[in-house]
Amino acid sequence: MHYKNVLFSISCFIAFTMMSVKGLCFQTKDTSTFDKSERVVADGATPKLISKQFTFTEGPTADKKGNIFFTDQPNDKIWKYDTDGKLSVFMDKTGRSNGMYFNKKGDLISCADERNEIWAIDPEKKATVLMSDFNGHLLNGPNDLWVHPKGGIYFTDPLYKRSWWTREGERVTNERVYYLPKNTSEPIPVDSTIKKPNGIIGSPNGKELFVADIGGNKTYKYQIERNGMLSNRQLFAEMGSDGITIDKQGNLYLTGNGVTVFNKNGKKIDHIDIPEKWTANVCIGGKNKNELFITASQGVYIIPLKVKGVGSK
Repeated sequence: MHYKNVLFSISCFIAFTMMSVKGLCFQTKDTSTFDKSERVVADGATPKLISKQFTFTEGPTADKKGNIFFTDQPNDKIWKYDTDGKLSVFMDKTGRSNGMYFNKKGDLISCADERNEIWAIDPEKKATVLMSDFNGHLLNGPNDLWVHPKGGIYFTDPLYKRSWWTREGERVTNERVYYLPKNTSEPIPVDSTIKKPNGIIGSPNGKELFVADIGGNKTYKYQIERNGMLSNRQLFAEMGSDGITIDKQGNLYLTGNGVTVFNKNGKKIDHIDIPEKWTANVCIGGKNKNELFITASQGVYIIPLKVKGVGSK
């Protein structure tokens, strides 16, 4: 999850140095090698460009109705793409929001990167700071998050230095995965061993968590214990990711070079090419909860799926 001033260097640095995947920025996948019965993209569908007026898009998430909200972080805006296809600015001055996710109350929970905080933004656009530091130290910059069905928040905290940072103080030295229990303001580290955690998503039943290590080019699966702690870390895929989403069948959608889809067992089953240098993040929304919404640098795209997103009936 990155921004304009370093867009080119990040896309190529991540592609060739951190992730060590040759040709990631411009490579096209041959989807004919995938089993048609396993593919998730609707037959014959291709990505449709919604708009290309942004600087760097990120953080897409869908509300209960299927409306999609996403950020243009360098311009400090949250946009809304509603189920009728209307695009509008939902909020200005968003704390440089990055990754976002709706809780059950309908509040938009946001990684407010400007001051390294996590916010809850209600439907009236009132923002409440849920968390601002760790043991008196500044965090690196909460990047992406997922809200557990019981209300706790899991988030990643990689270091990507921002030009807008003005908050002073001693910063944490580790790039970790954290858990913020419901109704608390002190996050708990739940994995301090990942090189650079980034994308994060949980299973609909709240029993599993998936975290992408974009620095180690891997994605891991964890068991979530009753107290919110993580156990039984397993390698899910030999691929890192900027953002992640999950569908109702348990398929995971990883980003970077377009969108790569893995089934619940970690088998690669589909790929969606996007005509941008970097695909940052994804979510599933729309009237029928079957449209994959893709944030990719300056543009946002949608493509219909055969499957439905989490929360659909």
